[in-house]
Amino acid sequence: MRICSLIPSATEMVFGLGKGSWLAGVSHECDYPSEATKLPKVTHSKIPEGLSSSEIERAVRSALDSTGSLYDLDLELLESLRPDLILTQSLCDVCAVSYDAVREAAARLRSKPAVFDLNPHSLEDVFSDIGRLGEALGCEDAAESLVGQLQLRVEAVVRRTKDLDARPRVFCMEWVDPPFCGGHWMKELVEMAGGRDDLAQLHGPSRQIEWSRVLDFSPEVLVLTCCGFSLERCREEGAILAQYEGFAKLPAARAGRIYATDGSSYFSRPGPRLVDSLEILAHLIHPERFAAPPLREAFAPLPIPRVASSRA
Repeated sequence: MRICSLIPSATEMVFGLGKGSWLAGVSHECDYPSEATKLPKVTHSKIPEGLSSSEIERAVRSALDSTGSLYDLDLELLESLRPDLILTQSLCDVCAVSYDAVREAAARLRSKPAVFDLNPHSLEDVFSDIGRLGEALGCEDAAESLVGQLQLRVEAVVRRTKDLDARPRVFCMEWVDPPFCGGHWMKELVEMAGGRDDLAQLHGPSRQIEWSRVLDFSPEVLVLTCCGFSLERCREEGAILAQYEGFAKLPAARAGRIYATDGSSYFSRPGPRLVDSLEILAHLIHPERFAAPPLREAFAPLPIPRVASSRA
């Protein structure tokens, strides 16, 4: 079978199922495992590089309002790859080529590929998607084995947090300028890891929130999980975060418990490594119970510059 994957999470699933050699093309964001970076890229972003987070937000809204898509699909390349199956998602138009656009493109290809939709809203949905993909690829046993291994790791975390007397207030910040809360699986990941994120939207999309709500919640741990940002880029957002009014008085700031993460590879990528994200959170929230996962360039304490607050 010849597969084109338009989302990084699906690419990781295919490799996790032992069918990486079946991939004929991937999206421009498919960067794991390293073999994926060598495959033809069938998508491109319309958002220019080098923008600040506020500029990215405005560009995203503008592109969606004007064209309904943030990405271009290389139809000529896709035609030449002759896919039998295209993997995409209908969860979020910000994360990949829109589902409708993919279906329209697939209908025009001579190979008449099937379109496989991933639409996970929870960690359990991710496991279900792995199982469905395993059936589609004829490797049900591999899918069952992969899901079983991931579930054992989840159970190991939950087992060590279920008897906690206190659960710290945790804010997983999806975007800094403007502030966004976490969505979909983030609230449950925090709860499994032994915290509580009252700002996150359970099994729904992340959304912009007022900074005053963050101040009212008064998080004891603040984790930047910026969608699409590497650890290095996420660390740069600390300078913006420090300018928000009342930031220095937050318990997380006073205790030095603010962290940057590689949101692009982990927290905003609903594939097998979402379990790595859970283990990262468990360590950041309860370092006394969980040793640091051996994941280089995945997370780091965020050094916050001492600047006067200037943003409401």
